[in-house]
Amino acid sequence: MIGGEKAAINGVIPQENGILQSDYGGETIPGPAFDPTSHPASAPTPSSSSAFRPVMPSRQIVERQPRMLDFRVEYRDRNVDVVLEDSCTVGEIKQILENELQIPVSKMLLKGWKTGDVEDSTVLKSLHLPKNNSLYVLTPDLPPPSSSSHAGALQESLNQNFMLIITHREVQREYNLNFSGSSTIQEVKRNVYDLTSIPVRHQLWEGWPASATDDSMCLAESGLSYPCHRLTVGRRSSPAQTREQSEEQSTDVHMVSDSDGDDFEDASEFGVDDGEVFGMASSALRKSPMMPENAENEGDALLQFTAEFSSRYGDCHPVFFIGSLEAAFQEAFYVKARDRKLLAIYLHHDESVLTNVFCSQMLCAESIVSYLSQNFITWAWDLTKDANRARFLTMCNRHFGSVVAQTIRTQKTDQFPLFLIIMGKRSSNEVLNVIQGNTTVDELMMRLMAAMEIFTAQQQEDIKDEDEREARENVKREQDEAYRLSLEADRAKREAHEREMAEQFRLEQIRKEQEEEREAIRLSLEQALPPEPKEENAEPVSKLRIRTPSGEFLERRFLASNKLQIVFDFVASKGFPWDEFKLLSTFPRRDVTQLDPNKSLLEVKLFPQETLFLEAKE
Repeated sequence: MIGGEKAAINGVIPQENGILQSDYGGETIPGPAFDPTSHPASAPTPSSSSAFRPVMPSRQIVERQPRMLDFRVEYRDRNVDVVLEDSCTVGEIKQILENELQIPVSKMLLKGWKTGDVEDSTVLKSLHLPKNNSLYVLTPDLPPPSSSSHAGALQESLNQNFMLIITHREVQREYNLNFSGSSTIQEVKRNVYDLTSIPVRHQLWEGWPASATDDSMCLAESGLSYPCHRLTVGRRSSPAQTREQSEEQSTDVHMVSDSDGDDFEDASEFGVDDGEVFGMASSALRKSPMMPENAENEGDALLQFTAEFSSRYGDCHPVFFIGSLEAAFQEAFYVKARDRKLLAIYLHHDESVLTNVFCSQMLCAESIVSYLSQNFITWAWDLTKDANRARFLTMCNRHFGSVVAQTIRTQKTDQFPLFLIIMGKRSSNEVLNVIQGNTTVDELMMRLMAAMEIFTAQQQEDIKDEDEREARENVKREQDEAYRLSLEADRAKREAHEREMAEQFRLEQIRKEQEEEREAIRLSLEQALPPEPKEENAEPVSKLRIRTPSGEFLERRFLASNKLQIVFDFVASKGFPWDEFKLLSTFPRRDVTQLDPNKSLLEVKLFPQETLFLEAKE
């Protein structure tokens, strides 16, 4: 980020009592302690402190899409909504207002800027504005419009909102408070007591109109400048000193709260009791606690907290996560990088004088509620009861380390409520910032936006790392799948080869067994053959010449009285079993194997000699 932006952010983000924490349970580096005497009296000093990591914008220049800024511009009885990119200038806003309000740009003063008066050429982005902004137009050179009815104008003023810019004189701190026209001056003073700890009867005011003579008067009747009015408040040391100062100053610019004594009897003049004078800070005056003291689980405690918060401050408030702190971590951090959010922990304390104003004016502001709902998971806890405080400190020590727990333990009651901004990292949960209750809506928004900028930079790195990791994992999965398919193919091929080899082996075994069986049969037939008779024999002899399929001839002599079966056995003993081969004669052609094997050679006319041939059966 460029230097101007860094200076602007550092100007509104307090760095006092900073504690740098790089890791869970790691070494901490204390920042410079905040010293009010070291700041000039003319410059307002932020009072939020104990930031665990100074919230500073990213040092990189990040190209981004232009932000859209919303402006609600008030002029007398009109409101004009203007939406522009932050790359536009102040002059472009005035040109739009010129068309809407029919007021020349030269006659128009556009007020309400946080940084004071700005030039028409000023680019909105350089002002570091939040998304929603309120401005107002002054036309000192134009006469005010005539009113047809005073009663109608008063009724309209009662429905309008007044922005009171109140400066605390002693600490030079500025508060921007919104009040409806129907609010009374007394209500303003009670709210200021919650912020400054100056009791109503000790408040010394400057800037009230001369017509604001009664604290029961509503703001619409008091003559305040609309829509913004500046006031200054301080503490008077004694009633005598206050009366002396009142006599020296003009009554149109001074207004001292009515009180002539040091007791609280003046509260009855305004129709309120002592508890109301002190901002209802005491928990004894509340109907019910924000959180039960001994809830069995954190979810039940958060349900009661949300219900009680809504009953006190209305339904426009942050959406509090219902569940344990661990479950809030899971929701915010342990998801995909694109879906992660910051975790905002709101620590409530009923005994703090700042609680009412912080909850009603800051935490329930629409801009804060909208920003938190879009970018944060908000979890809450009530530290009013000692048991709940000890329970949270135990959780804090477990999740954030002893340094953070000790820092919260040493916070004084009037420094509450606290707002912890947590960012989840790879190995730890880092506390980016701790915002105390004595802040303004604009300052709170700037602190949230600065934390969001740090988170966004880290998130982009995490998204890049996650995408690269997923790409690597996808490649690895594809490689593993290809390797698995290759292994399966190799295994299938190997199994098929093994089956083929096994089949061949089985067939070879069968063939060998068959050959051995045939050989055994052949040998037994050969041994069973009668001996071959000699050519000169007393009995008639038949000479047979048998041609094999290969063309060879088998010759043997048989007795004419031998049965035809002996011829078949002779041929089988030579490897040609008669159930596989046919024995044929030539003239006449006949199948000898079809003849009766029990007949003699003489009977089947194979005498005295005959030529036969073997033929394989089909």
